[in-house]
Amino acid sequence: MTKLKSFFVAAAIVTLSAMAYASDSDFKLALIDYPGQLTWSAEGFKIIELSAKPNGREMGIRGQDSSRRLTFLGFLFLFPEQAPMTSAKCRDGILGPEKASNPTLKILESSELTRPDSLPVSVVSYTSRGEGGKTFYMVRGFIASGDICGDLEFYSETPIHAGDPDLKKMLASYQLQQKYVPRFSDIFFYAQILYQKHMYEAAAPIFEKALARINDVPDANAKTMKRVATDQAGMAYGISGNVAKARAVFEKAIVEDPGYPLFYYNLACADAEEKNLTGVRKHLQEAFDRKANIIPGESMPDPTVDDSFLPYHNNKEFWTFVEGLRGQ
Repeated sequence: MTKLKSFFVAAAIVTLSAMAYASDSDFKLALIDYPGQLTWSAEGFKIIELSAKPNGREMGIRGQDSSRRLTFLGFLFLFPEQAPMTSAKCRDGILGPEKASNPTLKILESSELTRPDSLPVSVVSYTSRGEGGKTFYMVRGFIASGDICGDLEFYSETPIHAGDPDLKKMLASYQLQQKYVPRFSDIFFYAQILYQKHMYEAAAPIFEKALARINDVPDANAKTMKRVATDQAGMAYGISGNVAKARAVFEKAIVEDPGYPLFYYNLACADAEEKNLTGVRKHLQEAFDRKANIIPGESMPDPTVDDSFLPYHNNKEFWTFVEGLRGQ
């Protein structure tokens, strides 16, 4: 199955962005099967990296301010070994081993930030030397409840302190919403991170978990997001080698939504993996017959450059058919 498609249209990208953060300054993290949402505000920061563990137990985000002077790392993860968790236990369980393994790590200050009606945050300021002896300055906040822990670290090559006005403001916004139940957007976003990191086998069933929560999506967006999640689930199964499961996903999708062309296109990819050129021709034709139903802003894939079909380019009759699809 092809790994690359002109798939994520403008509307879908906007929706996906909203899953990670509500605006340019509000950031949110949630896992897929566990209650809790980590939130904080950081004005002027942009996401530069996302990460997720295949087991569904950890998600991370890296952001940087416009000057590139200050970077943050935010993580939400399970820590059942220390449950029931407190912010201090989270701090000691994470920072303790780091300090033991890094003799250059020097704690400058440790304190606890308390707020009415919110979990406390254990705040630590410290320095550490990197390669070449360069000193890095860190301010780190830990927040926890039950068996889940949040870790928000700010770091810079220039001195920073928890009392700095900008850091103080960001730490004051740092919250762990204990009773938050992960929604479609959270689960889908987690799966999409794995997909973009080429962890297709892990991503596929998580996309299906997201589909089970499609009722969380507003009606105006539900059809589009169901198509996106279904397509991603099936492609992830196919790319990871589970062609039978990919086929089952798309065949079920066609029964429920027979007008969407990419379900047929991806069945053609599955046919190609199984060397069934009769099936490829049938499903490719059905896909292009329905190309008017593509999501606005999306484009039909070009089968002449698709990894699924390129092995058959020496089959003159078949390849003539494939090339002819571009003109339809």
